[in-house]
Amino acid sequence: MKLIICLSFCIIFFTVSSAKAEPQPIISTLKDYKASVKLNDKNEMINLKQIIPDIIFDLKYSTTNNFTKRKLYKSATTTYLGKDAAAALLLIHEYLKNMGLGFKIFDAYRPYSVTKLMWAIIHDKRYVANPVNGSGHNKGIAVDITLVNLTTAKELNMGTAFDNFTDTAHHSFTKNLSPEIIANRVLLKSTMEKFGFKSLETEWWHYSWKSNEIYDVMDINFKILNKRINYYF
Repeated sequence: MKLIICLSFCIIFFTVSSAKAEPQPIISTLKDYKASVKLNDKNEMINLKQIIPDIIFDLKYSTTNNFTKRKLYKSATTTYLGKDAAAALLLIHEYLKNMGLGFKIFDAYRPYSVTKLMWAIIHDKRYVANPVNGSGHNKGIAVDITLVNLTTAKELNMGTAFDNFTDTAHHSFTKNLSPEIIANRVLLKSTMEKFGFKSLETEWWHYSWKSNEIYDVMDINFKILNKRINYYF
């Protein structure tokens, strides 16, 4: 009887272990990217500057003004999102204009190799994605964003700077925050959610496209993206 139970356990354990999902393949060449898009056009990367010409960028990782103190994007003059997320962002842009507001993008698409570097530095999944299965940024479905006044081009006060890794940047944090700051965060959050994005509790600026789709993990550098990928949805 004991032998039968033992054998049954071993069979179940082996079956479960064998059924573990394989890590997603990393798309790192233009050839692989084109094949990825051919299989699923939702993997198509959209140049945000092309579809929203008056968008404001402050691409922190293309400068040394970020938590790593390193220039992580060598050739980034614009940024990208996957097809569905980009289409939603365009709708948000038009929606906000009616309120005299716009948005500023700190980051969107992020090569997988950069996420690996960030994880090595921070190693805290509250603020940096574990690269084992890629992050929303690597898949073109996450964006780091804030609101700006279109008349002054100034950012609305959100209480902290981008990439502030303290409790003050959490959505649930309200202690010592002014009603203006809380209202600004609520406006950003409600607007993004209205058009299909979801928030990250620990970062008021981070939103990801809410979808059951399986998107490919990309590690294509910006030099290739800037020169070769100029698609529209």
